[in-house]
Amino acid sequence: MMIHGFKSSNQDFSFGPWKVTAIKTHIMKSADVEKLAEEMNMPCLPEMMFGDNILRIQHSSGFGIEFTATDALKRVNKNQGIVKVACAEEWQESRSENEHSKEIVKPYDWTYTTDYKGTLLGNDLAFNVVSTTDRINTEKLKAREQIVFFEEVLLFEDELHDHGVSSLSVKIRIMPSSFFLLLRFFLRVDGVLIRMNDTRLYHESDKTFMLREYTSRESKIGNLSHLPPPLFTEPNEISQYLPITESIYEKLEFPTVAQTGTSDASGPVSRPAP
Repeated sequence: MMIHGFKSSNQDFSFGPWKVTAIKTHIMKSADVEKLAEEMNMPCLPEMMFGDNILRIQHSSGFGIEFTATDALKRVNKNQGIVKVACAEEWQESRSENEHSKEIVKPYDWTYTTDYKGTLLGNDLAFNVVSTTDRINTEKLKAREQIVFFEEVLLFEDELHDHGVSSLSVKIRIMPSSFFLLLRFFLRVDGVLIRMNDTRLYHESDKTFMLREYTSRESKIGNLSHLPPPLFTEPNEISQYLPITESIYEKLEFPTVAQTGTSDASGPVSRPAP
């Protein structure tokens, strides 16, 4: 279970030409959640919706990437529930009664599964996204480099009417020469399945691109019966036992104008344009 810090905070951290912003604030009020659900054409949104929470990485010239609950939920299948479980109809009925709704609840993916990989910022000036064979250097990440900034931002969480958990959170750590971000969607439907969609973002300060890796993992609970059940609530521990069902490797290339001067953490370093 995640610890829910309801103390609002708004932090900025500069890393060369980048500004990292982490905004954490209170859970959305139910009236605002209902209004947003209507706008998004979804029967209901997660119980704990942190609609104003955000993690943003923005270059001084304007382009960047950010992570928000609303954009993540736009990637949820609005038409059909993918996970069929015995409790799903009963769950939807009790949910609609709770929210004093007389309407028949539309079928939808009540697990809030999302393949969200972040929202790119900038119009004319934005990352160029290309597929790549490059991989994040995990060995380098394991090196004991000093962490100069760390933040974790919860975007949403739902206990699936006591039948499991669905959550989305993003965390970033900044070292003197690089930063690493992990956006994780974690789903556990008790007795049915565990699913994890991870997006990893990595940037070294002397490079003119970021690496973005998306992996989706999933297993039926029945196939995990050899494991101790406490592991089911520990995403970091269980992930190695979940087979990968999809992976996407991308390079987020900086727009040409931003490539003329890359930097390290101590400030801009000019170098000729390629």
